[in-house]
Amino acid sequence: MPARIVAEGGIIMKINARGKNIEVTPALQEYLEKKLSKLDKYFNGELEAQVTLNVVRESHSVDVTISINGLLLRGEEATEDMYASIDLVVDKIERQLHKYKTKINRKLRQKGLKEQFTGPRKEEEAAEPRVVRTKRFVMKPMPVEEAILQMDLLGHDFYVFAGETGEINVVYRRKDGNYGLIEPEA
Repeated sequence: MPARIVAEGGIIMKINARGKNIEVTPALQEYLEKKLSKLDKYFNGELEAQVTLNVVRESHSVDVTISINGLLLRGEEATEDMYASIDLVVDKIERQLHKYKTKINRKLRQKGLKEQFTGPRKEEEAAEPRVVRTKRFVMKPMPVEEAILQMDLLGHDFYVFAGETGEINVVYRRKDGNYGLIEPEA
């Protein structure tokens, strides 16, 4: 059952917390709610946070994902203390939000200043990143192990390939040195 936080501004945050190798105690749930409620100043409306608490040996990791109007915020931190991991991951997401909000405000200010001095433009120049190169290649079906080998040989962090079933898959290198696999879901 997700916890619901009603912040002072009437914002509702649903927190879906689940544990792997750890029970989400009422104290942990309350601490999560308290820390995540710090983020309410950045939002208007209802939002949902997916939180996964995980314990592996001495490592206590917290993974938080929040989706807001198409923007996906994600943070993952691991320490020897679950509460410290929660603190670090909330700080990380708060920095992401601050950076995003600053970027949006800067664009709005620049657009307003340009129009004030030059008048409105008919064609708005794209200041956003754009596609500067397109690659095309034939994808032969291959096992995941071969795709990882190809990725390593090319020196890339990810590799797109056709799986043995013919569907498009992506293999990527994770921060911890292991590999991840993205498969389409039918």
